[in-house]
Amino acid sequence: MQAWICDNPVGPQALTWKDVPTPELKKGEVLVAIKAASLNFPDLLIVQNKYQMKPPLPFVPGAEFSGVVEAVGEGVRHLKPGDAVASFAGTGGFATHAVAPAAVMMPLPPGFSFPDAAAFLCTYGTTHHALMDRAQLKAGETVLVLGAAGGVGTAAIQIAKAAGAKVIAATSSDEKGEFCRKLGADIAINYAQGDLREQIKAATDGKGPDVIYDPVGGDLAEPAFRSIGWRGRYLVIGFAQGGIPALPLNLALLKGASIVGVFWGEFAKREPMNNAAGLMQLAGWYAEGKIKPVIETSLPMSDLGRAFELMGSRQVRGKLVLVNG
Repeated sequence: MQAWICDNPVGPQALTWKDVPTPELKKGEVLVAIKAASLNFPDLLIVQNKYQMKPPLPFVPGAEFSGVVEAVGEGVRHLKPGDAVASFAGTGGFATHAVAPAAVMMPLPPGFSFPDAAAFLCTYGTTHHALMDRAQLKAGETVLVLGAAGGVGTAAIQIAKAAGAKVIAATSSDEKGEFCRKLGADIAINYAQGDLREQIKAATDGKGPDVIYDPVGGDLAEPAFRSIGWRGRYLVIGFAQGGIPALPLNLALLKGASIVGVFWGEFAKREPMNNAAGLMQLAGWYAEGKIKPVIETSLPMSDLGRAFELMGSRQVRGKLVLVNG
């Protein structure tokens, strides 16, 4: 097999494409021929040694992938060679093959494409957990999505609309805002122009959003949180802008608001049955055409360096997928 190897976690430039032995299957593991893998922000952090999980060196980055089962280890009952699967294994995806626990494999229903499946589990799993579980989103409520044109942002638009909510998409350009409106957002605001709080106030008739979905952090967090509605829920998804904000807790008191952490990977480990139920609902919505990963850019697996450059430029809308063959 071939794989991108990280043996010096100083950034994507240190990754090398190598021929490596295929790992031997252990009990409960599955060997997958990878058809597609998607790039997520944690993939950049992990090769920079900045992610909370620090795998032993050397390792193959790539948290999320899809493909076909080639072999199963002892004790695996729900999968067999030839099955199509998607996986969020944390590492191993930027390669031709991967060995991962069967427990992190999602069997794909008929009609689920490999590129869509590779761009599905992390962003849609995270967002479903955030909106439907952590925020307890109800039909008729208003959701403000920061960084709405990105991978998790586009998933948030679709899931919120599937749940019957009103969606305000906040982006860094009018072009991205129009893109989000085409995805189903009711209103788009450009936080690179004008006062963010005033735009949110205008979009909500002064009431503020019920839920704020924030994968961006940085200097957007405080003005957004100051705009939240009564009993609002502020979802902490991530910090794509780089800075981890320090929110004034008196604002939570004054608005009766909640600051809610979202860590889907840990949720999936601790509450596997609840996670499986969420993924089943998502698969149903996909089959009904209510949600579909936005894949604007698809590159060969050999172009991983270019993929990291595009993600770093923050010009990618939706997800970026790498394909084998």
